[in-house]
Amino acid sequence: MPSKAKILVVDDDRLVLATVVHGLSQAGFEVIDADNGDDAILAARQHRPDLSLLDIRMDGKSGFDVAEYLRDYLHLPFMFLSAFADDATVAQVQALGAVEYLVKPLDVGQIVPAVESALARVRAGTVPDASAPPAGTAASGIASVLPDVLGLAVGVLMHRYSLPRDQAFERLRAMAVSANRNLADQADMLVGALEELVRTPPA
Repeated sequence: MPSKAKILVVDDDRLVLATVVHGLSQAGFEVIDADNGDDAILAARQHRPDLSLLDIRMDGKSGFDVAEYLRDYLHLPFMFLSAFADDATVAQVQALGAVEYLVKPLDVGQIVPAVESALARVRAGTVPDASAPPAGTAASGIASVLPDVLGLAVGVLMHRYSLPRDQAFERLRAMAVSANRNLADQADMLVGALEELVRTPPA
């Protein structure tokens, strides 16, 4: 890393906030934290972080509100870390022009490389200008973190085991950890196996 990057982490879950802050600090980043949207905006104005990592659903100002302010007034890049991956949320993430979109639950060992990758893209200028994201297009990095196949795999597990979405996602994550695969590869394998079953004619 050419210089010590400054990261703003925003989450109203104090445990998640402390965990992410500690992990990023241990990885060598300078970290500023906030547990609500108003404090996040004040911190961003004061510290001008190289990247902001935002939770989406918070009391008061949401992560989307904070992102819009960062984009329109401070022209600073941001990424999201959220437990929600529904179509409406993904569409809004894309419209805002996020550098990256990570879906909880993730451990710090997964978050740190994603932050480093996002910073690399920001520094290389391979992400949309934060002040003018292209409307209706996927932000760079989102497709690789939240591909359509991930939603399909979660849907398969929801149907197969009668699970709510968050528990199905956790099951998929546990399967990936057990098989020593990343989440996208595990989702690919699960959906591929289902497609093979559909294609195979009955004996």
